[in-house]
Amino acid sequence: MSCKRGKASPSPLVKLQLFADSGGYCQNPECNLHLFQNVGDSDFHIAEMAHIIAASGDGPRSSVVLSPVDKGSFENLILLCPNCHTKIDKAESEFPDNLIRRWKSDHSLKISRQFGIIRYSSRSEIRKVVMRIMLENKVIFDKFGPLTDERFNPESESPKKWREGIHKTILPNNRKLVQLVDINYELLNTEEELLFAEFKQHVSDFEDKHINNNEISGATFPVKMNKIFE
Repeated sequence: MSCKRGKASPSPLVKLQLFADSGGYCQNPECNLHLFQNVGDSDFHIAEMAHIIAASGDGPRSSVVLSPVDKGSFENLILLCPNCHTKIDKAESEFPDNLIRRWKSDHSLKISRQFGIIRYSSRSEIRKVVMRIMLENKVIFDKFGPLTDERFNPESESPKKWREGIHKTILPNNRKLVQLVDINYELLNTEEELLFAEFKQHVSDFEDKHINNNEISGATFPVKMNKIFE
């Protein structure tokens, strides 16, 4: 998902925003291809960041004037599979900027609905939802994660299953949790507000590692999250 366009290139943070907004799927509503792929022992993503208004002055949809910084902003980028990226750029007249922006906004709304991002009236209600999501993550971590005995077995399928679990379940679940707590922030107590900030840092660092391939150790999962809204 590289993009070498000078100031029009998205920052690592923008890349993470795009993945979070897309839920890991191509944002063309007629495609919706899952952007994380597994082939044999390899797992990777095929996501491409497409400029809505071209980074160059003679590129697709370049009639709209934007600064180089604005061209590399989250608002001017959409996450697509390679086929859809090629399609919107090769057939520019069929894919105006207002249509592509509508793809992005509609996809974001659809992801929020699928995630069940709603306001709850009580701590007990939202806790049930949060705990169900966190349990999904825990099962994958306990069964395939880096602390299992299988990590010492060179023939084990666990490392591959762990990577698959990260891409298909844990990354989307983490983003779902952040959005759920954000929209129900008023139900947090003072101690939980700090805990939530720590969790968001963990989510950001975890995404940075598994999307941007940043190997620097980040914030670990705050275990007190297991008690949130209790």
